[in-house]
Amino acid sequence: MDKSILRHHAKILRKQSTDTEKHLWYYLRAKRLGFKFKRQVPIGIYSVDFVCLEKRLIIELDGSQHLDNQSYDRERTAWLNAQGFKVLRFWNNDVLQQTASVIEAILYTLTDS
Repeated sequence: MDKSILRHHAKILRKQSTDTEKHLWYYLRAKRLGFKFKRQVPIGIYSVDFVCLEKRLIIELDGSQHLDNQSYDRERTAWLNAQGFKVLRFWNNDVLQQTASVIEAILYTLTDS
């Protein structure tokens, strides 16, 4: 797929962020965790929710639509892993209701590598 199309798609996704993405972005942006994150970034043919390129860490947020797409998500994660990225997945509900635990898991992964 053409990179300019992927970048344009990522830009649209950034403008149409979900409430959960906005909530987590508040904690990830501006190096608040000590690492630079970007949101809705094209990597290969995929757009990822959040990425820390320095640590090769991708964070994906999953809602109920992911229950129907589990095989796609596994395939996508396997491809991203093969490119050297670690992928953390969190349910939207956990991000909104257990934010401290989610941030703790992210920080642990960032500092453990």
